[in-house]
Amino acid sequence: MAVSEHDLMVSVCCITYNHEKYIAQALEGFLMQETNFKYEILIGEDKSTDGTKAVVEAYRKQYPEMIKLITHDTNIGAIRNQIGVLTQAKGKYVAMCDGDDFWTDASKLQKQVDFLEANDDYVICCHHSEVIDDQDKIVYVKDSPVALEFDYKDVLLGKREETRICSLMMRNIKEVTEVTAQSWYLDTYGTDTLLKLYAVANTGKKIYVLPDVMACYRYHNGGIWSMIDPKVRKSRMISDFNLTIKNFQYSSLQKRELLNIYFKQYFLFDIRYFNFSSAFQTITALW
Repeated sequence: MAVSEHDLMVSVCCITYNHEKYIAQALEGFLMQETNFKYEILIGEDKSTDGTKAVVEAYRKQYPEMIKLITHDTNIGAIRNQIGVLTQAKGKYVAMCDGDDFWTDASKLQKQVDFLEANDDYVICCHHSEVIDDQDKIVYVKDSPVALEFDYKDVLLGKREETRICSLMMRNIKEVTEVTAQSWYLDTYGTDTLLKLYAVANTGKKIYVLPDVMACYRYHNGGIWSMIDPKVRKSRMISDFNLTIKNFQYSSLQKRELLNIYFKQYFLFDIRYFNFSSAFQTITALW
């Protein structure tokens, strides 16, 4: 019997494209969760050119009551794929993980739901994660994980340690999900960062990070963000920075702090690559 949306606690939302090598590991992490509630697994498969869809189809046939495969006639890109999955999420909460990352703790969903159920002041719950390379070697993990929390000002100014998308669970409420209706959202690159910023800005609530390592984020050549050319990455970061200052509110003090961030992190890059118009517009907006 299919899960009823009326008693559905979590929608696991996963987008995938050309993740044939990794998607089974992601699915196993979703399926191993031990919970006292019902959850669904939504997979947005973006017209992969490898065998990703076939792998997901095999799992869907084995777990038809759990897994829903959402496909597209053409490749629509990661952001539109994410939006397509989120619009079909019926759970009280949404847990996100890309198809090349995976969960390592069977109690992950239960711990996050328990926290959010008990703490209404928080809109997002994350946790610590390992960073691994394409050979599954650990690149980074915090030695002594501790609980963290971030408010709107923190995220606005770039403080969001250990809030990777593979760790994120958020409340499935209009004040959060309506970010997908914002025209600028389709222009983002670090889309999960702008999603988190919008969630805390629009609800006045905070992000909490559990002191548990419960997922792996993977660096690999096919990654949307992790292995792109440094110059391209920096230009995309500047683009997201400009979207932030254009579409979010900040006090006079925060404006000065944002200007300081721009001069420290992005100004020299803009000048080096002759982005004079962009630099002028950013400085003018924050002056």
